[in-house]
Amino acid sequence: MRDKKFRNHIILFTNQLHIKKRNMKKITLLFAASLFALAAIAQNTYTLDKYHARLSFSVVHFGISHIEGNFKTFDATFSSAKNDFAGAQIGMTADIKSINTEVEIRDNDLRSSNFFDADKYPTMTFKSTSFKKISAKNYKLKGNITLHGITKTIEFDVVYNGTALNPMSKKHSCGFTITGKLMRTAFGIGGDPLTTGVSNEIQLLSNVEFVIN
Repeated sequence: MRDKKFRNHIILFTNQLHIKKRNMKKITLLFAASLFALAAIAQNTYTLDKYHARLSFSVVHFGISHIEGNFKTFDATFSSAKNDFAGAQIGMTADIKSINTEVEIRDNDLRSSNFFDADKYPTMTFKSTSFKKISAKNYKLKGNITLHGITKTIEFDVVYNGTALNPMSKKHSCGFTITGKLMRTAFGIGGDPLTTGVSNEIQLLSNVEFVIN
């Protein structure tokens, strides 16, 4: 009788051990699944390739010609939790004093209080609020741009140009073309288009490459 009770205790103890092992295995699997899920939603960050990036604009002069320029000094941030970039977070900063139209007199005028007032407002910034995929390679980028001390919402069309391997760095890069427009007088920049000869609407164009980290 005593041996039978002892065997029953051994069987019960063994069963409890098996149950604990199964529970530990479940906990381990759940923990691994949680780590995988966290990895899946982690933000992938990309670094701007400044040697292959340009922040440009175009303005109509006297209604008959286009004057083009760019900002020589700027930076951008790009991060995404998805491989198709939907919902990506994008930021940009540009040094207003680096404005360049290849005409020194005009550039100095643009930096002055007649237009950008670069000493008082030295930086232009942009921060995205949404990045929506429209089709295979087309996106809508929305966000807030701060220029001349004024912040406005703005929308851009974005084309994803693909991904390529840099044979020198052995790193992959992705490229985008970004287009949009803004009204300069909405930011208090420059005078009346009729008296200055400078159009109110400014066309914006950026071609950028981001190195995939």
